[in-house]
Amino acid sequence: MQVEAKKLKLFLLDSGLVSSKDLTEAEKKVKKDGGNLGDALVNGGKIKEDDLKRLEAYILGIPFVGLEKEKIDFDVLRLIPEPIARSHNIVAYRKEGDELEVAMLDPEDLGTIDFIKKKSNLKILPRLTNGSSIKTALSQYQESLQAEFNAIVKEEAASVKILNEGQDVNNASGGELKKMAEDIPVVRVVDTLLRHAILQRASDIHIEPAEKEVIVRYRIDGVLRDAMILPKNVAPGITARIKIMANLKIDEKRLPQDGRFKIETSEMKVSFRVSILPVFHGEKIVMRILLENMKGFSFETLGFTHTQIEDMHWAINRPTGMILVTGPTGSGKTTTLYTAMDILNTPDVNISTIEDPIEYQIPRLNQTQVRPDIGFSFANGLRTLVRQDPDIIMVGEIRDNETASLAVNAALTGHLVLSTLHTNSASGTVPRLLDMEVEPFLLASTVNVIIAQRLVRVLCGGKEKYFLTRKQLDVFEKQVDLDRIAGFLKKEGIMENISDWTKVPFYKPAPSKECPEGYMRRIGVHEIMRVSEGIRNLIMSNATADDIEKQAKKEGMMTMLEDGIVKAVQGITTIEEILRVTSE
Repeated sequence: MQVEAKKLKLFLLDSGLVSSKDLTEAEKKVKKDGGNLGDALVNGGKIKEDDLKRLEAYILGIPFVGLEKEKIDFDVLRLIPEPIARSHNIVAYRKEGDELEVAMLDPEDLGTIDFIKKKSNLKILPRLTNGSSIKTALSQYQESLQAEFNAIVKEEAASVKILNEGQDVNNASGGELKKMAEDIPVVRVVDTLLRHAILQRASDIHIEPAEKEVIVRYRIDGVLRDAMILPKNVAPGITARIKIMANLKIDEKRLPQDGRFKIETSEMKVSFRVSILPVFHGEKIVMRILLENMKGFSFETLGFTHTQIEDMHWAINRPTGMILVTGPTGSGKTTTLYTAMDILNTPDVNISTIEDPIEYQIPRLNQTQVRPDIGFSFANGLRTLVRQDPDIIMVGEIRDNETASLAVNAALTGHLVLSTLHTNSASGTVPRLLDMEVEPFLLASTVNVIIAQRLVRVLCGGKEKYFLTRKQLDVFEKQVDLDRIAGFLKKEGIMENISDWTKVPFYKPAPSKECPEGYMRRIGVHEIMRVSEGIRNLIMSNATADDIEKQAKKEGMMTMLEDGIVKAVQGITTIEEILRVTSE
């Protein structure tokens, strides 16, 4: 509901909240840029949003409520589903009898009010509020769900049935374990753990049996943290339940097992890659969480700079050759390759992949899963792929000499080959492939570009600015060349000539309710090495990784550390985070 500009102006002048001069300037801005008078005044810092909303509520004759410090009963809060609350900026905060009070930014959103009325079968009383109140209330959905999940897990874990007193679980039959896995409390505990992990944006779930308890940990933004501790008696049931879901042998407890299962909700499809390993106190379970609706990725959102994006497009638009992405497990290599394939995925090309496992499913890509248990390896799959008339081939990982040789030969025979390796730097990929017995002249003539990458945590909005002292800069300069970084900042259009680094702002995390550690999600830091004529000559002469890196830097390559410092100057991440992931 918008208050008429003329009426708002009169009330603002009458209240003395805004001066006549500020109103005139705001009106000019609205006339030039569009929008409304109230937003222009708030954005210009002429009036607080809280004061404006209170005045609008007074003009409209609607009560104003502030929810910044109010703890809302979860039973009341969830009367409005979270997706509706977020998309329409409306929250339920109080219920008395058959009346439900809702706080909203637009009390004239009659469609939403009518929907909530029909869903809850209650009389809806709209109240006007401000943006910070809505934000506070929305954060309570997650807090309340976490509390509810923990309560469910504790309650259900306490009622999990165990085998006969003193009976060893290792001697239980398959039938007894299956019965345990189908026990309602066990089903609810596992279901709750999975939903809770998705809600927390976890990438992995670790279920670790100890002597007297079961520890559940989540990896969130690359960092493992404790999620909950369960009683020891739930371990056999949870393990059996997950084995059934992943179609594994329920009574096999001596050998490692790998499997996969999928759950679907109205909002998303999620795959879980399961690994089970026998340990001293039972079986440890690690589940990798893979969101299947992989959409919206681009080189920009992955963290590539403008110059790096140009290098990536140069590489993927070449008809033949190799594009290699390197880094440790969990550094986003597969996501980078899928983003490249998504760009290349047009009706006039045939893209075939051989993967272990298939992490994302993309329409029009011919994706093949390796099966080492039946002798279907990367090498065997690659031999078959080249007979399938492909234009572009993606090999999930080059692990051995045979796969390396076949990938190089595929690139030589007119295909664009994309693959990954486990090396610490772009230049370190060359000696790794030479160790796999790839001939230097073949390597020099096939590899177009090598990308090394790591993932760093991104700062939340409430970050704190600070400046390095001269003493800190002296220590810092022993690790990085600040003149090179100044050159990259200028080249990318981020900052002009830097004469004094003590005046360049850096940032540190500011923990909050929404961001407990001051970070939210991750982004990549990269180094992209084009295989130029100079680097080809070094490869042919069996040069070291250090010599190759020196040549690449001479030709303008930005290292991962340098890319990270550029992102730290931009306020995307912190120096500490960059040093954490790039230190070898």
